[in-house]
Amino acid sequence: MISAARREDIVSALRRGTVPTSGLDALAVGIESFAPTLDEELAAVAAGRGGFKAVRGEYGTGKTFFGRWLQERARARGFAATEVQINETETPLHRLETVYRRLVEHLGTADTASGAFRGVIDGWFYALEQDVLADASVDPDDAEDLLLRTDALMEARLATISRTAPAFSAVLRRYRRALAAGDGMLAEGLISWLSGQPNVAASVRRAAGIKGDLDHFGATNFLVGLLTILRDSGFSGLVMMLDEVETLQRMRTDTREKGLNALRQWIDEIDAGRYPGLYLVVTGTPAFFDGAQGVQRLAPLAQRLHVDFATDRRFDNPRAVQIRLAAFDHAALLAVGRRVRGIYAEGRPHEQRLRSIVDDGYLDTLARAVAGGLGGKVGVAPRLFLKKLVADILDRVDLHEGFDPRRHYTLTLAESEMSVVERAAASARSVDDVELP
Repeated sequence: MISAARREDIVSALRRGTVPTSGLDALAVGIESFAPTLDEELAAVAAGRGGFKAVRGEYGTGKTFFGRWLQERARARGFAATEVQINETETPLHRLETVYRRLVEHLGTADTASGAFRGVIDGWFYALEQDVLADASVDPDDAEDLLLRTDALMEARLATISRTAPAFSAVLRRYRRALAAGDGMLAEGLISWLSGQPNVAASVRRAAGIKGDLDHFGATNFLVGLLTILRDSGFSGLVMMLDEVETLQRMRTDTREKGLNALRQWIDEIDAGRYPGLYLVVTGTPAFFDGAQGVQRLAPLAQRLHVDFATDRRFDNPRAVQIRLAAFDHAALLAVGRRVRGIYAEGRPHEQRLRSIVDDGYLDTLARAVAGGLGGKVGVAPRLFLKKLVADILDRVDLHEGFDPRRHYTLTLAESEMSVVERAAASARSVDDVELP
């Protein structure tokens, strides 16, 4: 059962043509078979291991949807989750300080969809205080003693990290003292530096005894520190999604080579136990994994990610390091259309009218029309199909008693509402011009 608020969140996102941030289980079509294995792997990560999964799929197979679905599933199981879009200028894969900054910015939990970093840090200090107060010899009214004992417990918990990244514990310690002193501006500046934000005021850095901005090596250790804090705070771990990794193929040669090597290092360090509690997921197109400008340029990486996909898709191994998503076909498009119609109509005053006018026959007609307008490439159609279904059809049937889409609506697809891939499909002069998945 989906709450009314959750249903409205889903419908509002689809109306805008975006992937909803929650309630994705209700829309999952064709990926449910991965759920048991993913749950097993998340359980292993929660037990203290690291995990890695590569997800391959053509444009239109729903890689971004899969990532959001997995993140929501993980948050419901006590994980924190985050998503980083890889690109050459803002978040090149080989510069971990930028990747770390973005993962912190988008960090989400079951209670906070995004921007949860400060709440996690504050919650960790609260958990430390509770551990200290469990000692009967501690006077809860002695604020200074409580602060000192909490600092000591913090240092003990971060002992391993402090040897390689002393700035991490130093900033945490100073942040806690700033909070205790009511210095909100200093606390805000320190949490910004801990988040990897550049250009933090020199006065803030001096207060914590640190110099400069966070660099690549510092970010590596800060990620380990974040994982430690998450575990100490009761989280099962961190699911991190690296989306659009295939953009490495279009980057300069030196940037591409560094990015591929960084991915290889990620996998090796996870296998070596460097990041306990981290489940790293990367998404990419088959061309990225198999093409000459992608993974195949770095033999050690290609060896680590190789999976034989020559067998029938029905017998794919979801436990493999790399899994593939099936392209949307017409049946899947209809299935998700029926689910969206049900989510939209449930509990509305005109529910019966919505279900009767926008019946399965009309969903079939609309799906074929949208796909036809995109050169017959059904795999590219889901986003626009659902956007048209909600904004052009269901909303109008709900608002106007006399509206019948069979008589009063003609589908139009404007270039301005299309993505690059959708425009490329729409520009095909016939189905023969379209590269089918």
